[in-house]
This record gives sequence, structure tokens and C-alpha cells, in this order.
Amino acid sequence: MSCITITINGKAETREVEDRTLLVQFIREHVGLTGTHVGCDTTQCGACTIHLDGEAVKSCTVLAVAADGAEVTTIEGLADGRTLHPVQRAFHEHHGLQCGYCTPGMIMASVDMIRRHDGVLDEHTVRHELEGNICRCTGYHNIVKAVLDAAEKHRAAHAAAAE
Repeated sequence: MSCITITINGKAETREVEDRTLLVQFIREHVGLTGTHVGCDTTQCGACTIHLDGEAVKSCTVLAVAADGAEVTTIEGLADGRTLHPVQRAFHEHHGLQCGYCTPGMIMASVDMIRRHDGVLDEHTVRHELEGNICRCTGYHNIVKAVLDAAEKHRAAHAAAAE
């Protein structure tokens, strides 16, 4: 057993955990944030995607003890109170979900993608970057539309701020 502290969505969470505890288990079972989903247990589906120290990772591939001292953002930490994050809003506006199981991971991966590319994205890049996130309900068309819309708004906001 190890005592670890991980800052999740701005709040330090200290727990004693077995050394084999996965980060996704820590988030869901020890902290009680269930927006991060477990889909496959094999890193194939991306439903467990979170941001670890600012980068998207599949939380089923990381031991919680390896994240000791880290900053984690989950889907619950994206919104600003009742105001949705722009990517969350775009998924809502473009119906980028059906059953919703993959949605948290898709959104977290998309936020990171937009950040890394500074909003400069095209359909091919979005589809390629989301290959690690599986949706069994959609053909990805509306998900891609949502990401491209959020990326465009990201670019516009940065251009306006630079003026």
C-alpha cells in the first residue's frame, strides 16, 4: 500500500491505495468521479481518457502511484461551473454523441488535440487523432464536425485576443 496525493480538477486527493491500482480506478472508486469511463481495460477504446499534467492519456494505462503529485483533469473539471467548455458545447450543438459512453474520452482527447494543434485542424487530422477513441454508435461524422467547430472557435478567440 502507498499513500498518494493527486490533484484532480484543482482539489488535492490523498488516499492510501494498493500499488497495482490504476489511475482510472483511483478516479472512479477512490475519489468518486464517474465521468471517466472504463470501456475495454486494454487501452483500445479511449473511454478513460483524462488529462495528466496537461496531456491526454488513457487512465487505464497509468498506475495511480505513478501519478503521485500530478495534476489530473477529468471531464467533470472541464466546465466552468454551469458553463460548458467550448468542446463540450460543440459536442452538444453538433450531436457528437449517441449513447454517451465514449463522449468523456472523446471530449478529453479533442481538447488536447485542439490545444496541441492550436486549433489548426482539418477533417483528416481529426479522424487520425481520434483513432485511439472508439465509438460504437456513430460514424464519427458529428464528432468530427464538433471538433472542427470547436477548433475554429478556438482559433477565432485567440485571434481576437491577439488584436
